[in-house]
Amino acid sequence: MEELNAAAEDPDLWNDPARAQGLLKERTRLDHALGACRALDQRLDDGLVLLELGEAEEDAASVEEAEAALAALQADAGKARLESLLAGEADGNDCYLEVNAGAGGTEAQDWAEMLLRMYLRWAERRGFKTAWLAESPGEEAGIKSATVEIKGQNAYGWLKIEAGVHRLVRISPFDSQSRRHTSFASVSVSPVIDDTIEVEIEEKDLRVDTYRASGAGGQHVNKTDSAVRLTHIPTGIVVQCQNDRSQHRNRAQAMAMLRARLYEAELKRREEEAQAQADEKSDIGWGHQIRSYVLQPYQMVKDLRTGVEKGNAQGVLDGDIDDFLAGALAAKVTGERAVNG
Repeated sequence: MEELNAAAEDPDLWNDPARAQGLLKERTRLDHALGACRALDQRLDDGLVLLELGEAEEDAASVEEAEAALAALQADAGKARLESLLAGEADGNDCYLEVNAGAGGTEAQDWAEMLLRMYLRWAERRGFKTAWLAESPGEEAGIKSATVEIKGQNAYGWLKIEAGVHRLVRISPFDSQSRRHTSFASVSVSPVIDDTIEVEIEEKDLRVDTYRASGAGGQHVNKTDSAVRLTHIPTGIVVQCQNDRSQHRNRAQAMAMLRARLYEAELKRREEEAQAQADEKSDIGWGHQIRSYVLQPYQMVKDLRTGVEKGNAQGVLDGDIDDFLAGALAAKVTGERAVNG
């Protein structure tokens, strides 16, 4: 922090705006982390002082209050420890989150929309900002696919572990015979990357398609071919953007998304190579289910990687997923340490 403060006082700093913004962003991140640690230290001191006074004066109410405060402090310190595990090179970045419905028509499309809403509610709880970038609506209900940008400290670090297949079991509201259905939707997450990370994309490797937006965006985008779809031919990665009336701005946003997807693919390649060295390679693809959401005949959400369970399924679908994120993050870091020896 001292080094960053000294650098921020350099009168020539803003001759390079990108460097200046990066420096200030890192200083803000460190300031937040240090402030959180100092606050925990102060709460610990206050709790111990209250406990000592209560015991000295044989004041049971003060002792009980101090013990409750220290228990709450322990829980918050655990959360802070998890935050400190978000040390990947892109963990502090914003992210793009894409949800795709699996096979199953309206059932799966409705589930994809429910899943996307869950992440939007989670982001809202944390005070993160969200922006809708692209949507392919379902024929009757829900969405075939949608992409949103989630902006907030460590957004990518928290949500990257949500990549995979999510399974829903419920009595179908679209089945006249009220039968139980199983639906699937997949989630992919990529970091928003800045200019300090170089990702080369050659024009010859791109296929560019324009089309009329079919989702939200106003009358203008529905009357012109403003939406842009980019296909990276060597990898088969496809991104699209339709949130702006300008085809030029949609293309620029789509290029940023493509750079993020290619960067994420490289991070996954490195991770898979490290896991392969310890014979622990995990196929994170369409067949890899990470979580099961059961609404009938009972309510239960279970993470299949960590065993974390919650009986309040509706609360989870309203964005209460921190326990799952924390469990998966801790397991992931422990696994990486094992792989790296």
